[in-house]
Amino acid sequence: MKKVLLHICCGVCAFGCIEKLKANDFYVEGFFFNPNIHPYQEYEKRKDVLKIVSEIYQINIREGEYVPTLWYNLCEAYKDEPEGGIRCKICYKIRLQETFKLCQTLKFDYFTTTLTISPHKNSRVIFDIGRNISENHFLQIDFKKDNGFKRTQELSHRYKVYHQNYCGCIYSKR
Repeated sequence: MKKVLLHICCGVCAFGCIEKLKANDFYVEGFFFNPNIHPYQEYEKRKDVLKIVSEIYQINIREGEYVPTLWYNLCEAYKDEPEGGIRCKICYKIRLQETFKLCQTLKFDYFTTTLTISPHKNSRVIFDIGRNISENHFLQIDFKKDNGFKRTQELSHRYKVYHQNYCGCIYSKR
């Protein structure tokens, strides 16, 4: 069985992604690494939902260090960029690089991300970043395809978990 490390932005997005990976016979572990999420209370809410998801799917979740200054230092200059612009590309890259590092450390076959389940995210951009990090290890899956976003919403409503209304960064909250 191939092992995949799934970068997880939030528990809601994780539902459909984990379900799809497991249905395709992957061993899945999650990696919650999101220095972009602000404020800290929002970070905690998303982590709490992820705990519920991990119990439902019986998967291990690893948590990266929460260092918002890392994100601010790289993204603050692009605070006025529109959603999906340079700031978002930097943010995707930060999180995918850390996921790949952990993937190598744990000797997983692949890494991928829940980010592609969102209809607000350009999967092609995320795929380019992932392949640039490691063409041989990045698992290129557009989780929103085949009603993936609809499925993740159904599951999150079934389990009555918190739904956020922005990507996580302070600039998108505006």
